[in-house]
Amino acid sequence: MTAPSADLVLINGVIETLDPELARTHALAVSGGRVLAVGAEAAALAAAAIEVVDLEGGYVMPGLLDVHNHHMIAGQMDLFELDAPPTLALDGLLAAVESHAAGLGPDEWVVGGSWGSGLLAELNDPQALARFDAATGGRPALLKDDSKHNRWANSKALELAGIDAATADPEGGQILRDGTGRATGVLIEAGGVLVEKTLARLRPTRTEDLARAAARGIEILHSHGITGFQDAAASLQLMRALKKLDDDGELQAWVVTSMQANDFIFGTEPLGEGIIAHRAETRSAHHRPDFIKIFLDGVPPSGTAAFLEPYLPAAGFPECHCGGTTMDPAELEGWLLRTAERGISAKIHCTGDASVRLVLDTVRKVRAAGHTEVKYHIAHGQFVHPDDIARFAELDVTADISPSLWFPGVISEAIATVLPAERASKMQPNRSLLDAGARVAGGSDWPVSVSPNAWEGIYGLVTRKDPSGQFPGTLWPEQAITLQEAIRIYTTACAEAMGIDDVAGSLVPGKSADFVLLSDDPYAVGIDRVRYLTARQTWFAGRKVFDAARVAEPAAHQHAVLSANPHGSAPA
Repeated sequence: MTAPSADLVLINGVIETLDPELARTHALAVSGGRVLAVGAEAAALAAAAIEVVDLEGGYVMPGLLDVHNHHMIAGQMDLFELDAPPTLALDGLLAAVESHAAGLGPDEWVVGGSWGSGLLAELNDPQALARFDAATGGRPALLKDDSKHNRWANSKALELAGIDAATADPEGGQILRDGTGRATGVLIEAGGVLVEKTLARLRPTRTEDLARAAARGIEILHSHGITGFQDAAASLQLMRALKKLDDDGELQAWVVTSMQANDFIFGTEPLGEGIIAHRAETRSAHHRPDFIKIFLDGVPPSGTAAFLEPYLPAAGFPECHCGGTTMDPAELEGWLLRTAERGISAKIHCTGDASVRLVLDTVRKVRAAGHTEVKYHIAHGQFVHPDDIARFAELDVTADISPSLWFPGVISEAIATVLPAERASKMQPNRSLLDAGARVAGGSDWPVSVSPNAWEGIYGLVTRKDPSGQFPGTLWPEQAITLQEAIRIYTTACAEAMGIDDVAGSLVPGKSADFVLLSDDPYAVGIDRVRYLTARQTWFAGRKVFDAARVAEPAAHQHAVLSANPHGSAPA
């Protein structure tokens, strides 16, 4: 019988398999893009291997995973759009707009972002709109805020979209106006879709450009050691772009997409059954369109998250205002049952405890109907009523968390202005969820967060502190978890949640050879240094896709050393 041969063998390293039976080992062999053997069996194959990599004591672990991001939007921002940090004051933002616009043609749109949600009141003013018009030099402009939920359009863009004093607020959104009824350019939630659709009509995007943007997003993810992820709100255009990349042999990551069932912020079409109808034709070896995405509520700072108890009346909301959900119970149940019958899972955006409860109540009915295999994610879930903690495990619902959105900092400060202090401080009950047996999976929500760096998120999960050091204190420190638990949240738990645990999440024979060579062993450097860990090399299916020694990421995206502001203000 012929002995197996290896394409690649790693030797003389510390290799974390994240498999409870294999644990750490010193060698790993790869054949045909899959793990062939580990330990002594792998080392024995080195002599005849095509390539041998001496790790010289380096630390290798499975590729990191990200259960929630918007990689193509991030790639578009990097390649084609204004990419300003959300920490800029209005003067700085307008200066960035003016500089970017100067490089465009006279009729080209100024698009991108991000403006900080703390600027909303300042932007909602006719004088700010006049300054915006001047900065763009007469070009139409549409800028996203840091949450990607809200927009700021200039006068030319409003004109092209047909928005004037007589335009009614769209369902699920608002056009902010001055005292005379004139639009100020600030568009809340679905209000922005009016201009997004105009932009898409006047400046259609080619599949080739979307594929390029998706590929650029994946390049940046590779630079952080990420080899698989779930795009949290996929359009049909993105799904086709991913299929094209894979058909061309250029999709070097496991990608799970969440097909949009409804949409209040992106303005893409088709939605719901219209996009699900194209699911089979866009599936490929590395692309799995296996989820729908439902936006069930908004975000707390704008009063659109659905809570069981009221917001602060002093925050400018009506008395006893609790927010609301975008679907009533019957509509949500219909969506989950109809998709479950076809084996389609669901990622559901919930930022208030009332929307979380509605999902759990609905999933209980779906499970009772016999649909036990489909996966459900409650995305973000900053607030969970104590009575609902145990239900995550009971109903096999994953808590999809994005630590970069709740570090002590801008988001917690914004929420503290609209909720009573006792409630505002009780965000992300991760310790309680894990203790109850729930699956907790880590995501970045990048580019809502300015970086997809998982090590910043891991540091925050363990310490409940801001990894940049800008904001003092801790956020509900009793909910801190261990380093080992946090690492599994970005590896094995993500793989299970996304349904790719057959190929990813651990380094065992038969699985894809996806791994990252880190700058240090996270268990050896101390928790304060964990936030500074970087990827020296990233490998996908036995192929090196990132090498820090040879590929320098553009300075604007070098977030391995902590960025000036690792926070987004609200999730998407």
